[in-house]
Parts: sequence; structure tokens; C-alpha cells
Amino acid sequence: MAQVATKEKSKSTSTTVSKDLKTVPIANKDKVKTPVVKDTLKKEKAALVQPEIIFNDTVIAVKGKFKLYKKDVHASYYANKFNGRRTASGQRFDNAKYTAAHRKFPFGTKLRITNEANGLSVIVEVTDRGPFSRGREIDLSKKAFMEIATNQNSGSVIVKIEEIN
Repeated sequence: MAQVATKEKSKSTSTTVSKDLKTVPIANKDKVKTPVVKDTLKKEKAALVQPEIIFNDTVIAVKGKFKLYKKDVHASYYANKFNGRRTASGQRFDNAKYTAAHRKFPFGTKLRITNEANGLSVIVEVTDRGPFSRGREIDLSKKAFMEIATNQNSGSVIVKIEEIN
């Protein structure tokens, strides 16, 4: 830590500030700001990822670390006939929101779904149970699916699922 010492001369406005054995004269005492000593500790190398979700021109930042759940799994999207129906959590389903259905994650869990082919990702919230077909791991709302899909006409994509801690 740097030591700061000020010496005042009688009837003089000049001061000296001593930093690590270097003496620097300062012309006016009123304009002197106290030096701020920066923290010398190195930060951890754990990467804090700060993704952003955009809802109608509003940015909501989700801070935290991502924990890998599964890689190379199939994701599909909800059909339009489910729009407006109640989900297993009791909320009304809306295909225009960023939601998902998963068999095991608790309701309200935020997940980052990344398309393995193109690297695009989206953050969704688990609000429902499913999918109930064996080959699929997660169902996404149509809006979330279309954001990460390269081929908009396909019904499923291979994705990576990460949980936000």
C-alpha cells in the first residue's frame, strides 16, 4: 500500500506528497485530491458471464455463472395450439415469450440454450413440464426457438443446455 505524507511549510501554499520514496511538489493545497490506492489483489479467473435478454426494447441483464447440464440434445418448439393454455406451473403459455418446458428443472429456473451448429444462444425460463417424446430433452417457445435456429423450417435443433446459478 502506498504511504501518503503531506508536509506544510509556514505561510506557503505548496505541499509535497511522498509516494514510495518519490517526492512530488504540488502547487496549490486546495486542488489536491487524496490519492486512491487501488486494490492489489488479483481477481479470480472464474469468468462471470453477463448475458442480456431483450424484451420489447428493454434490456434485462442476468448475472451469474453458467453450469453445463447437457450437450448434444434435441430441442423442439411448442405448436401454436398451446398458445393461451395453462402450463404445469399455472401460468398462461405465450409463444411470444422466452419460456421452456423441461422434465426435471424446477419452475422458474433460468437456462441458457445454445445452438451447437451456429453458437447462437437464448435465455429461457422453465414454466412447464415436457417434452413427452423420448428423443427430445427440452421444448422452447416459438420465439426462443426461431432466434437460435439456422433453418427456420426445421422442427428441432441440437443444443447445449446450461443452468444459470
